[in-house]
Amino acid sequence: MVLKYWRRHQWVVFCSLLFSTVLVLAQLSAVYSEQSLLKRLDGILYDSRLTLTLPYRAATDLPVVIVDIDEKSLQQVGRWPWSRQLVAQMLEQLTAAGASVVAFDVIFSEPERNPVQQVLQGAKQLSAEMTEELQQLAPALDADQHFANSLENKDVVLGFLFQQEQLAVGQLPESYVLMDSEASQSSASHFAGYVANTAVLQQHSSGTGFINSSPDPDGFIRQAALLIRYQDKVYPSLALEAARLYALANELTVETAPLEQINTIVGVTVGNTRINTDLYGRVLIPYRGPARSFPYISASDVLHGQVDKTLLKDAIVFVGTSAVGHADLRSTPVGVQYPGVEVHANVFEGLIYPELIHSHPDWAEALVFLFLVVLGLLMSLVFPSLGPVSLALSGGGLLLLTLGGNLYCWQVLKLDLPLTSSLLLILGLTLLNLIYGFFGASQQKARIKSIFDQYVPPAHIDEMLNHPESVSLDGKRKEMSVLFSDIRGFTSLSEKLSATELKTLLNRYFSPITKTIFEHHGTIDKYVGDMVMAFWNAPLDVKDHAELAVKAGFSMLKVTDELSKSFVLDGLPAIDIGVGINTGEMNVGDMGSEYRRAYTVLGDAVNLGSRLESLTKYYGVRFLVSQSTVQQCQNIIFRSVDKVKVKGKTEAVAIYEPVDASLVLNPDFAAALQQHEQALLLYSEQNWADAEVLWASLHQRYSDKLYSLYLERLAHYRQHPPGADWDGVYTHAEK
Repeated sequence: MVLKYWRRHQWVVFCSLLFSTVLVLAQLSAVYSEQSLLKRLDGILYDSRLTLTLPYRAATDLPVVIVDIDEKSLQQVGRWPWSRQLVAQMLEQLTAAGASVVAFDVIFSEPERNPVQQVLQGAKQLSAEMTEELQQLAPALDADQHFANSLENKDVVLGFLFQQEQLAVGQLPESYVLMDSEASQSSASHFAGYVANTAVLQQHSSGTGFINSSPDPDGFIRQAALLIRYQDKVYPSLALEAARLYALANELTVETAPLEQINTIVGVTVGNTRINTDLYGRVLIPYRGPARSFPYISASDVLHGQVDKTLLKDAIVFVGTSAVGHADLRSTPVGVQYPGVEVHANVFEGLIYPELIHSHPDWAEALVFLFLVVLGLLMSLVFPSLGPVSLALSGGGLLLLTLGGNLYCWQVLKLDLPLTSSLLLILGLTLLNLIYGFFGASQQKARIKSIFDQYVPPAHIDEMLNHPESVSLDGKRKEMSVLFSDIRGFTSLSEKLSATELKTLLNRYFSPITKTIFEHHGTIDKYVGDMVMAFWNAPLDVKDHAELAVKAGFSMLKVTDELSKSFVLDGLPAIDIGVGINTGEMNVGDMGSEYRRAYTVLGDAVNLGSRLESLTKYYGVRFLVSQSTVQQCQNIIFRSVDKVKVKGKTEAVAIYEPVDASLVLNPDFAAALQQHEQALLLYSEQNWADAEVLWASLHQRYSDKLYSLYLERLAHYRQHPPGADWDGVYTHAEK
């Protein structure tokens, strides 16, 4: 069975397994390649899944506020950068309103020029007294020192930036990150330089965090690095440092785990809260929604004291810019032109509420790999055997189950699992098998048509083409009815005709005969000379096949009579036929050699049908059927003919002559039929005298050869009685 299945579907199974293997290898390569097409497609599906589930994201009451250096602020206050005194004034306003933590998504990397120093450097001739007065005034006008003083005793996080160039600007902060072991990998250990804040500001700030983003290859920011290793130290992000200050923690603890020969980052602990990360110290950003999902306050309103202080009570404030031209607008899953400062706000909210963060565990790829292998193997082996509707439903069902399972893992288990490769596998194998099924069905239809279009009725062909799965060319045994028909005296008839005349006669004969068989749902088996062989109940099941075969025999006799008359008018000999039908178990299928094959029937039941056709000559009738055929024809009248043993058979068979229903309407014929049946009963009881009286009367009226045969037998049995154990069976020594 397995070998047969393989031979039938080997190409599509092979192609399906090959496609699955390529996809599995592509999924494996995507783990090591940031530029993988699968990763880019997964990014698109990630964005769709995130935006789809945003309405169901859990809401928090975390008071996060964004102070925006927007277009309004630039118009009212002036272009950026502002004086540090204004920034200090804004910070004082925020803390006075009750802000608990203020994080600047801004870098103060260069000292602000003191106007006194500018005057002293620019003036050519100043008196000593004037110079001394200006120098005494300088500290009061030192904006950096003023801003640094405002940082004192406040939870303020300043931002700084790592970069690829070997350039060090400003002063790096002290790191509050503790490692439980030496991590051999971090998110960006290849950075060569940095742009940090001035030393005076750095020394007075409560915390400092990097503001680097971690865009995917397509430029979209879906995840954020919480940690970056620079040289021998690990530094936190702006959001992570803000979370440390908000949690009143003195340090951050990074957890690592061994992976082969290295230690990788697995999580970060802030106070009493643990946040799972990937091995590069990154987390997926739990976006609250599109831009401005957090409350926004214009920086100019803060400076002018035009802010609802209740909004800032105990708030965590992120200061940044959304103004066009300041290069802090990002592409994110929830929108392009998304303010970078709001990205930090989203990360911060996730750090305070880790249940909002979806994790991408290190074993996710292994799980997807296993899923692809198992599903690819099952689909490759099962799908070729499905019909187009079942295939489409199965493929659609698998697609929905995969999507549903992925959404369940995302929404309920908070797991981010790759989806692209699984969808491509299901869609690809379903499409491949649909194409295979289409071409396979076309080939099968062509094969069926080529085999059967000359042998079966057109209606059968249409049914087989519409439902090819109902047709089997393999050999099988089933109950069928077989018909044999032969032209009487064909040998002598053919000797009287030329080859052309004989061909014309046979063609004119076979065409209407074949049409008649087709009209009664029969299948032509073969033409052998003048003989026609047909059968019923294959290749399609035919209800009442025995009755249809008998009706076809009646029609053939009628067609022959009409043809015979037209032949005589055309100068051709008159013809007559004999018809024999048997019903029984037969072997049917596509049989033959590698050089020539045919769809045919074989078996003892077929041979008996041929014998019955031959016996029509002996009994002087045109039509004979077996008892098994009679038993299935409740709507047809039959005349009992004999109980015989044909040559090659050891069992006796009762044979009958079908009677045209119109003849039974004649009272004389009906009476003769009843008289014949009564005579047969007397004959079987060895009541020769009474049987002879009845048959002699019938023979005198109808001159039927059957009656004369029985009169001859009666005369023989009177001279040679068969004995008490005689069962009425007559044995034929010839075919």
